[in-house]
Amino acid sequence: MKKIVLCLLAVMVFTAGTAAAALPAGGAGFLDVNRIMDESPKVKALQAELNRRGQEIMQQLAAEKLKLTPEQYEQKQAEAYKDYEELKKTYELQIDGSIKQAAAQVAKEKRLAVVLHNKDILAGGTDITDEVMRRMKLPLPGKH
Repeated sequence: MKKIVLCLLAVMVFTAGTAAAALPAGGAGFLDVNRIMDESPKVKALQAELNRRGQEIMQQLAAEKLKLTPEQYEQKQAEAYKDYEELKKTYELQIDGSIKQAAAQVAKEKRLAVVLHNKDILAGGTDITDEVMRRMKLPLPGKH
């Protein structure tokens, strides 16, 4: 999940360059995405929900295994895996969207020309990680 969010954040950095032209030069901000993924209560809630749903799927498969032929069971496994991966992708997109939206709000308020991943900063810049985590608003699954 972290790899996908990091890739999506890289896209955000490249697209921020065009938006930066509309802002006065205000410096650079940076995010620690790994910290957001590890510490954000919203991200943790989505990860816990994904784990819970994965356990449900595995329990359901185990209960059905004795009733199915090996071929039917294999097909059920493939379908369950596909459903799980789609759910995981949905949650990853929610996390990415939330990070992007919060980072854009903070950057606008602080008049930052660009927001980068912290690994790309050698010196200077403004760490906006805490502010982004505070602003992240992810609806919990089923509670939109």
